[in-house]
Amino acid sequence: MIAFHWETMAGAGLDMLLGDPRWMPHPVRGIGWLIAGQEPLWRRSGLTLRTAGTGLCLLTVALTTAAVAASLWLLPYARIYWIYSLLAIRDLDRHAADVFHALRQANLSAARERLSWIVGRDTANLEEPEIIRATVETVAENLSDGIVAPLFYLALGGPVLMAAFKAISTLDSMVGYRNEKYRDLGWFSARADDWANWIPARLTAVLIWVICALPGYSMRQAIRITLRDGASQPSPNSGYPEAAVAGALGLRLGGMNYYQGVPSRKAYLGDALVPPSASVFPRLRILLYGVALLAAAGASLR
Repeated sequence: MIAFHWETMAGAGLDMLLGDPRWMPHPVRGIGWLIAGQEPLWRRSGLTLRTAGTGLCLLTVALTTAAVAASLWLLPYARIYWIYSLLAIRDLDRHAADVFHALRQANLSAARERLSWIVGRDTANLEEPEIIRATVETVAENLSDGIVAPLFYLALGGPVLMAAFKAISTLDSMVGYRNEKYRDLGWFSARADDWANWIPARLTAVLIWVICALPGYSMRQAIRITLRDGASQPSPNSGYPEAAVAGALGLRLGGMNYYQGVPSRKAYLGDALVPPSASVFPRLRILLYGVALLAAAGASLR
């Protein structure tokens, strides 16, 4: 029998209202410290880097889930805290809003700086259309990574599995690179993140389609672009929410990016039906909160 779990909506509601105050310790930062503290130990372990990286990933996930499980056993309302703290709804909105606010003030240098806080690509020389593209792309990708995927794993296994996903996601963001330093050490973490995001990325695209039933969007266009372009990216997952958002907004995403001066061209996503401008942000924000509400409601019913 399906039951309503009010703690899920309470935690998601707190995140939508409050975000993550800078003064409050955050579990993802704790996971980051755990990874950073382990890395040199695993590098000196004498194991091959791929074996050491597998150990780094597995131990990080094990310690994270053990800490969450212990807190749930000791504290009656820890469940709400973990749901609240392991979501990124308001902060994703806030960071994107900061970039668009700077653009509306015609302050390109501020927009570039604020964008650099949320993307890995080089931002110092980006012009307004590329700043908008980068912001829309990171919001689209994080709709899956920061909202839908955590709620998906919450529905499957409660805050413990939700925390396991966040540990894998944090590992990927810290060591899951294909450069010389992390190609082998981060291999397992990157693969684990690909596996963990496979269903949520596609579910995110479907939720975007549903929101496109609202006036001002085209569900048909969002579906068409997702099916046409979703599999075109190097990542097996990120292209699906990005293509769905591109179709929903009538934007063309993808193209050339630079990472520490190294060019990286990705296939285009979507059709350029409207020019990239700051006016797209209200519609992007509706997609963000609409998907978050649908995902939270779905995770509450199980």
